[in-house]
Amino acid sequence: MKITFALFALASAAALPAADAPKFLSAWRERMARITPHDYVARHTATPIVIDGKLDDPAWAAAPWTTDFADIEGDAKPRPRFRTHAKILWDDTYLYIAAELEEPHLWGKLTEHDAVIFNDPDFEVFVDPDGDTHAYYEFELNALNTGWDLFLPRPYIDGGKARNDWAIPGLKSAVHLRGTLNDPRDTDTGWTLELAFPWTAFAPPATLATAAPRAPADGAVWRINFSRVEWQITTTGGRYEKVPKTPEDNWVWSPQGVIDMHRPEMWGRVLFTRAPTPQPAAVPPEPGRAARALALDFYYAQLDFQRAHRRWAASLAEVNWTAPTGALPPRFQPTPEGYEFSTPFTDGSRQRAWTIRQDRRLTLD
Repeated sequence: MKITFALFALASAAALPAADAPKFLSAWRERMARITPHDYVARHTATPIVIDGKLDDPAWAAAPWTTDFADIEGDAKPRPRFRTHAKILWDDTYLYIAAELEEPHLWGKLTEHDAVIFNDPDFEVFVDPDGDTHAYYEFELNALNTGWDLFLPRPYIDGGKARNDWAIPGLKSAVHLRGTLNDPRDTDTGWTLELAFPWTAFAPPATLATAAPRAPADGAVWRINFSRVEWQITTTGGRYEKVPKTPEDNWVWSPQGVIDMHRPEMWGRVLFTRAPTPQPAAVPPEPGRAARALALDFYYAQLDFQRAHRRWAASLAEVNWTAPTGALPPRFQPTPEGYEFSTPFTDGSRQRAWTIRQDRRLTLD
């Protein structure tokens, strides 16, 4: 959940001031080319999962683990102290998520739904069904099985404001503790969790009450990511306390490049398939991946420019952006709101393009 801009009141005290944003964004642009979002094949299950947090349903045994979580900034940072990994399954009613978190000291304090859960150690889920970086969903859970559900119309740095009043009717969640909670006298193993999101959860909030469950089509690819917030702790008076003036660790499945989970373009790619488990399946290559990266690079160049000049650049020359050798010429159009920028590419026998706007909405023609 944590972000590195002071645009959101619930961000950490270590958020970067606005004056530092251009330098920060430029650094992220350099990292983007070195990070490839992870892939995962989510199998359809004919048998519903029992949500008790124990991960002992036979269907889970056949589902692969994700790669182990890494630091949110990627390989430039040390590997996490404790192991975390997750699994995904689905049926016609639910999206199922399981996770296993190694943890020698289980603790948590928050018991009120929609509290700021990342103030405890937590596990977080982010889902962008159509991959356009807008209208996405977030859920956080701590070891007390306390949840926080949020709807984001767009990312925070694009002026998005979280819908904290949004809730998920029919959500199922459970945790299983491998140790004792809030007891420093022993060493614990960790905790596991299971989540079942009804497909209605991924309808726009305005239609949530009337939406019918609609599972993804066979072969659909969604953008999904997982995060774990971990705090360094000490023992005071027989109780766990956070180490003062020590920031949290952010460990994720698919690294973001910066300490900000709200870069949906960097989330993992999950293929939903009905193919039986023994049958091989792979996430198909993303069409025009290089052109998509160029569109995002221009978006961040414009964001640098806007932070420095308090307006959007009105031409490619003004933002000092040029396409690399061999790329098809981009298309740029100023608009009353900002701009539209497209990067064409050849897909088989036809030409397509990735188009991005000043609010980061990213679409494929």
